[in-house]
Amino acid sequence: MTLHSTDTLWLEGMAFENTTDGHQFTVDADSKFGGQDKGPRPKPLLLNSLAGCSGMDVVSILQKMKQEFSWFNIRVEGQLGDEHPKTYESIKLIYQFKSADGLDDAKVRKAVNLSQDQYCGVSAMLKKACELTWDIEYLE
Repeated sequence: MTLHSTDTLWLEGMAFENTTDGHQFTVDADSKFGGQDKGPRPKPLLLNSLAGCSGMDVVSILQKMKQEFSWFNIRVEGQLGDEHPKTYESIKLIYQFKSADGLDDAKVRKAVNLSQDQYCGVSAMLKKACELTWDIEYLE
């Protein structure tokens, strides 16, 4: 078993400084909630964690499959509920690729499926809490 540990230090108002693996970043609230917009909000960072986890899987798998791309982005859209505690009711990942030589769609789909169904721990956790879907886009 592996233990992860982070520190979250209150700075002022609604701002907190987070230290994770030696890296620091600030989270803060919007001014209408007492913050000063010194950093992103915590819930959208959860979406970043999901994209980062799955993205690392997809890149690793596609590299092993000898699939080359010049650009890769993951847009994540999370739909929050209206009732407190406001949690994500649904999350959609849109895997976007650009490739000069074209990508084999079957291999890209296999890489995303492997990430979503077998490797990405963030996806596995979030699927227990909300609907999680994905799509692939090839851009010019």
